[in-house]
Amino acid sequence: MFIQAPALASQPSIRHAFFTRRGGVSEGIYASLNGGVGSSDYPEKVRENRRRMAETLAVSSEALISVYQVHSPDAVIVEGPWRAERPKADAMVTAVPGIALGITTADCGPVLFADADARVIGAAHAGWRGAVTGVLESTVTAMERLGARRGQIVAVLGPTISQRAYEVGPDFIDRFMKEAPGHERFLKAAERPGHAVFDLPGFIGARLEAAGIAAFTDLGLCTYCDEERFFSYRRTTHRKEPDYGRLISAIALTP
Repeated sequence: MFIQAPALASQPSIRHAFFTRRGGVSEGIYASLNGGVGSSDYPEKVRENRRRMAETLAVSSEALISVYQVHSPDAVIVEGPWRAERPKADAMVTAVPGIALGITTADCGPVLFADADARVIGAAHAGWRGAVTGVLESTVTAMERLGARRGQIVAVLGPTISQRAYEVGPDFIDRFMKEAPGHERFLKAAERPGHAVFDLPGFIGARLEAAGIAAFTDLGLCTYCDEERFFSYRRTTHRKEPDYGRLISAIALTP
């Protein structure tokens, strides 16, 4: 049902999970642990799936928090369950025990952060646009506002589309070269002329290394290649399916 990272699991003050698509009640293309409130799945099934995830993390259902993700560089500080609509952002940080920060993905990079000594955690949705425009750095900065120290923060990248499955076209290549100069090494020529394959996990790791955090771990899990465990937007697109499920990656502080 979920995967854990040794770098986070070794910390007694932290609970976390990179949930797979297994262990839920959804059916069809959403089978079975779809956590996407923005999907076209039955809402009651998504609620039950998220309830199960919250239970795994030992928090209440309303304490499994998500934002309205828009591929931005924005990080918000969470002090409790939302009282109104979810804010538009792509990262969250908190120092409040019992709150689970839950990122939804289906190829983009879910990154969980922790400074166990300062008891500050974070979670970021890092697609290529967010990674280029600074969502990872924004998460680290927001954690520092809550008392974290950059040199003590560990970050773990969960299931993400791998380079071999991420072919991009000329428009992507041109924009990436302009907006991320010096990172051309993450583009490798594809078989199709004018196309490349993009190393999103490698790019995420490079941005975090440059940010000066203590340690970064890539779990090396490809969403596109592992259909049994992971949802994938790109796989769904290639199959011309009408929608796709969303994976949840979440982290919480123990009381």
